[in-house]
Amino acid sequence: MNQFKTEKNYDLAILLLRIGVGVIFIVAGWGKLTGIEGTQEFFGGLGIPAPAIMAWVVAIVEFVGGLMVLTGSYIRVPAVLLAIVMIVAILTTKLDRGFSAARLDMMLLLTSLALFFLSSGRFSIDSVINKKG
Repeated sequence: MNQFKTEKNYDLAILLLRIGVGVIFIVAGWGKLTGIEGTQEFFGGLGIPAPAIMAWVVAIVEFVGGLMVLTGSYIRVPAVLLAIVMIVAILTTKLDRGFSAARLDMMLLLTSLALFFLSSGRFSIDSVINKKG
């Protein structure tokens, strides 16, 4: 059992979180970017202010933020931005539909916040940058 000590697997656990969160946001962001007109209409229907602009903002935050999370690059910036996106998504599209509709968004919110507090771990661009600096 000693082989599963928390300290030994800390960086691997963060890498696994980053892979899961990063891939989900990359795919979601890419879908919005390649279907931006539909995203703008959807945001407009929700009553989001400036839906044409906000659709681009969310799509870019999800896609670029997902890439940054996946690679562990300046992790705290995309983590907090993605958490904000998830809060807005929960409040505007999921809250009135119950837990089943919101559970993935809630998990992405919580894992984004966890990554914000944990940082990116040893297997990341941040780690490489910090070793050089």
